[in-house]
Amino acid sequence: MAAPRRRTAILLALAIVIALVALTLLAARLVRPDAGRAPSAERGGTPRALVATLRTEPATFNRYSGLAYPTLLVTYLTQAGLVRVNRLTDQLEPWLAEGWDASADGLRYDIRLREGLRFSDGAPFTAADVEFSLAAVYDPRTASPFADTLRVNGKPLIVEVRSPSTLTIRFPAPYGPGLRLLDGLPIYPKHRLGKFLEDGTLAKAWGPTTPVGEIVGLGPFRLERYEPGERLTFGRHPYYWRRDENGQPLPRLDRFTLEIVPDQNAELLRLQAGQTDLMQSDIRAEDYAPLKRAADKGRIRLLDVGASLDTHVLWFNLTPSASHGGRGWWVKDDFRRAISHAVDRQRLAETIYLGAAKPAWGMVGPVNRTWHSESVPRAAFDRAEAKKLLTKAGLTDRDGDGVLQDASGAPVRFTILVQKGVTEAEKGAAFLRDELAKVGIGVDVAALELSAVIGRWQKSDYDAMFHYMMMTDTDPAGNMDWWLSSGSSHMWNPGQARPATDWEARIDDLMRRQVASTDLSERRRLFTEVQTIFADHSPALVFAVPHVYVATSTRVTGITPVVQRPQILWNPEALSIR
Repeated sequence: MAAPRRRTAILLALAIVIALVALTLLAARLVRPDAGRAPSAERGGTPRALVATLRTEPATFNRYSGLAYPTLLVTYLTQAGLVRVNRLTDQLEPWLAEGWDASADGLRYDIRLREGLRFSDGAPFTAADVEFSLAAVYDPRTASPFADTLRVNGKPLIVEVRSPSTLTIRFPAPYGPGLRLLDGLPIYPKHRLGKFLEDGTLAKAWGPTTPVGEIVGLGPFRLERYEPGERLTFGRHPYYWRRDENGQPLPRLDRFTLEIVPDQNAELLRLQAGQTDLMQSDIRAEDYAPLKRAADKGRIRLLDVGASLDTHVLWFNLTPSASHGGRGWWVKDDFRRAISHAVDRQRLAETIYLGAAKPAWGMVGPVNRTWHSESVPRAAFDRAEAKKLLTKAGLTDRDGDGVLQDASGAPVRFTILVQKGVTEAEKGAAFLRDELAKVGIGVDVAALELSAVIGRWQKSDYDAMFHYMMMTDTDPAGNMDWWLSSGSSHMWNPGQARPATDWEARIDDLMRRQVASTDLSERRRLFTEVQTIFADHSPALVFAVPHVYVATSTRVTGITPVVQRPQILWNPEALSIR
């Protein structure tokens, strides 16, 4: 009888051990953000991989110093912020922040972070990373474009870390949109970038030669391989915290590849041939018909998203160091007003966009229902009025040859820089050249690579640019770097120590007042006045707003397209394939 009792005791002990192990594993699944994540083989065998195209490779992976679209796209894939504006609903959502409590005066936000989150290298995310990120943006050595957008009344936000998972953000003055201010700011890892902030070189960190293992984030993917001129390959963030509505770990894809394809025709052919799943460039008007035929045959999917919030913009170099010492004829308001009257916007929409666009005036179009105002003046197509304004600006056709001269007798001629290979930019600038020739203005069009265009702008080495302009938020408070004269994205004359003109000083005052108000109707009234002043002085001109179409392969699922760029990859974790 003794032997059976010993066997029973041994079996009971084994059962207890097994139960304890099972409970330990279950607890780990509940605590760890990545717990229970199945490897790709358990997620259906073949890894779920999607291939997209990108026209230009990123000049940097550092969003704190990189303005260009490729850097923004990599940020959407690999990084995350405290909050996020849902591009589909335009509503603010908690993201890395689990929630917050705001004071009655709107000056203090007590923020609770999601616990257990980790960067893609496994390091824990804490409130210290938030404190570091804001310090990095505000450091003048970083020269970050975020520094302008994250100031209220010209002053920075104040961060107080209370524990690893709680912090307080104090606003220096009332701010109507509240924490919406933080949308778009990626929270970067202090443990990786702190040393660069200390020695003042953060602006150069995460450049194109940085080993990909050094680039970590809190977004759904991590950069695993970069082959310059060819592709960027991303793998799943192994500790990503979000799950779908069924409790399954996100992202749904195992791998995401961005193929560098500079030529737009080649992009289109790859999509139609099934070699890629989606494009990052906008669909050209001339491509709609062949894509529609392919969609009707079931070879691709073509989606009509609606009128764009963004478009190509013409602006002139109004900096003091510009050609003519900043005293050229293009710095005169009447010259820029004349250009606005000289261009047939309806014909431009029909010619360049083949009708898939509408004439437009100003930086805020009707699709932005909250902030667009129909009361803002519009320059009618009127060549006679354009010629009157040019004469008023001191530009006349002295010898009757149809070409205007300035007071010194020099011909009125300038160069427009555009991004090479972007059909909308190249054809649009050529259209402007032909329109302005009809009122005696000579225009040359120079197509350069994107890096060269940005470089020339940063050095103020240009006459004018016709370039795609993407506002980062529908709320004007989110684009203070564009509207304020001190802003780094005040394209025609950025970073002014003091307003160069009275009208820019007036816009500065109105913008600061409207962001400080918590009354939406008052904010709208003030911003309508801003748009009116902008229309009167015309430092940047808009001619048409295109319709947005999105094309993908039929195997892509989880698409929620929006009119803002990136139309699909604003929500990359939801994408999957059949």
